[in-house]
Parts: sequence; C-alpha cells; structure tokens
Amino acid sequence: MNTWLLLRGLTREARHWGDFPALLAKALPGSQVLTLDLPGNGQWHRERSPSTVEAMADFCEARRAGLKTPVNVIAMSLGAMVAVAWAQRHAGAVQSAVLINTSLRPFSPVHHRLRPANYPALLRLALGATPLQWEQTVLRLTSRHAGTPQAERLAQWLSYRRDCPVSRANALRQLWAASRYRAPLEKPALPLLLLNSGQDSLVDSRCSAALALAWQCPLRQHPSAGHDLPLDDGGWVVDQIIDWLSSQP
Repeated sequence: MNTWLLLRGLTREARHWGDFPALLAKALPGSQVLTLDLPGNGQWHRERSPSTVEAMADFCEARRAGLKTPVNVIAMSLGAMVAVAWAQRHAGAVQSAVLINTSLRPFSPVHHRLRPANYPALLRLALGATPLQWEQTVLRLTSRHAGTPQAERLAQWLSYRRDCPVSRANALRQLWAASRYRAPLEKPALPLLLLNSGQDSLVDSRCSAALALAWQCPLRQHPSAGHDLPLDDGGWVVDQIIDWLSSQP
C-alpha cells in the first residue's frame, strides 16, 4: 500500500487542507492518505516549534518510523522545505514528493521568497493582531478563489485557532526556521513534482521556476490560484499528481 503524507506550512494544521485529503484518497484507491502537523501546530500546538527546518524533518521521520514504509509527501510552503530536508537527511524515508508554492535558498532571492508588498501586513500581525485580524489577513494573502464563502471559511479557521492556538513565539520560530533554511544544490534522489500558482501574492512564482530549472524537475502552474493552491483548486492539484504518476516509469 502506498502512503501519502500531507504537510502544511507556517502556523497551519491538518484541518486547513479542507477536503483535499478526501479528494486525493478518492483518486488513489488502495492508498493511505495521512496528514501530519508540524511541532507547534494543530495537535502539537503545545510543543515548542523547532527553530530549524532540519529539526522539523527529524520530527517527521520519528513519526514515520511507525509506518515501516517510505512515504510520498505532498507539502506546501514551509512544509515543502521540511520535505526536502527530510529526503536529504533520511535516505529512503521519502519515496516521492510534490512541492507546492515553495521557495528555497539559494535558488531565489529574499524579495522573491516573500513579496515585499506583504511586509507591512505581516509586521502588523507580528506586533499584535486579534485572531480575526490574523485569519482575515492570512486568507487575503493566500487565497484567490476558494469555493467556500469567505465568512464560512473564516469561521472554520477561527474554530481551529480556538481548539489549537499557535503561540506567537512558535509562529516566530517557524518563520525564523524558514528564513534560515538552505536547500541542497543537488536535487534529492527521488521523483519530484513542483506545482505553483500564477496569482500567488505571497511567494513569487519565479521561485518554483528557479527550482525546476536547477533541479531539472517538472513544474506545472495554475493560472489563477493563490498561494494556498489546494484550497483554491484542490481538484486541479489532484489531477496534476495523477497525470504525473502516470508518466513515471
């Protein structure tokens, strides 16, 4: 049985995938689809977030060990950095990976990895925003055409926040880890698919293009989705993965 493990990004948790895991499971009958929260988020929100991506990767490997099988990883943003570090540090643990809207040093400059237009909004969040302001800002920065009405989506996200609040200190540690992570120059020895969004207002789409060129791996771009591509068009993401898998030897 193939196992697919899903990793989210900065301060997000498994429930932020929405209906994407169910869509993927339906498209991959016989496969196991699992989600894993990073330390400091979701079910692990009481834990201290590591200050390095490498430590996050080691956390994932410790949880994978119980499966006794390699995993296929679908990861976005910070989660994609963790997936790359995981594959690099633990040979054979990751069978393949789909990286969504990621940005990696040394392949992209800082102003591509986080668009400068977002600095004021992110600074306001760091200085002290209410939960509603925080989630409104995240939704505005990451989504372009999510199917669920905005008010309903915000209510969902606020309920997740009440259940499993991410501390400001953990959010800052995750941001610090992401800012310092440096990916290997050589592509990890596994099949990789890159997906990105043409209307990503948080991370410049050129980051995925630069990585695809450096690592010589396929890149597919959604023309109108925002940074949270699985939220905006999860069906498209599933279609790209299925098509990619059919092309693998």
